[in-house]
Amino acid sequence: MLRRLETDFYLRNDVVAVARELLGKVLCSSVGGRLTRAVIIETEAYAGVGDRASHAFGGRRTRRTEPLYAPGGLAYIYLCYGIHHLFNVVSGPRDVPHAVLVRAGVPFAGIDVMHERRGGARPVRSLISGPGTLTQALGIRTAMTGTPLDGGLLWIEDHGLEPEAHAVLAGPRIGVDYAGEDAALPYRFRVPPGHFASP
Repeated sequence: MLRRLETDFYLRNDVVAVARELLGKVLCSSVGGRLTRAVIIETEAYAGVGDRASHAFGGRRTRRTEPLYAPGGLAYIYLCYGIHHLFNVVSGPRDVPHAVLVRAGVPFAGIDVMHERRGGARPVRSLISGPGTLTQALGIRTAMTGTPLDGGLLWIEDHGLEPEAHAVLAGPRIGVDYAGEDAALPYRFRVPPGHFASP
């Protein structure tokens, strides 16, 4: 049965569990009155002040990272390489700056809108296959950082799409070589794109 994720899901202190359990959940946006939905198939956990790969490592606190310190259930969106708007789910209690980067998805609804935002027709499998293309297709931008995930702009639904345990792949995160030993942590979770068929 379709339901929005409740606050308790986001407030847990185990960001790795949150990242794993977001697989199969449905990220939704309603931007300019246009609804889009994507099944989440790849995530990365970032474990706050003790994680060298996290924007909050060492307790770093800036205007940009302030949403990370709020209670879980907000969007943390930042610009990467001056081009890509990357969407993260803030988790944990207040002042515990955990976040989960949503890296890829499978289109679920609003595919025509996604094609338009991506600049024309593309193979469905590659439409939202990376963190930058995902946000482009769903109309997510850095101006939305701090947005609650229980409102009318961005939210996450549970449609009962639980990935089979054997299909979930865990490994190190991408592009965090600067994080030393933390770069090798198995904080990236993904399932093959075909595991959840597009409509």
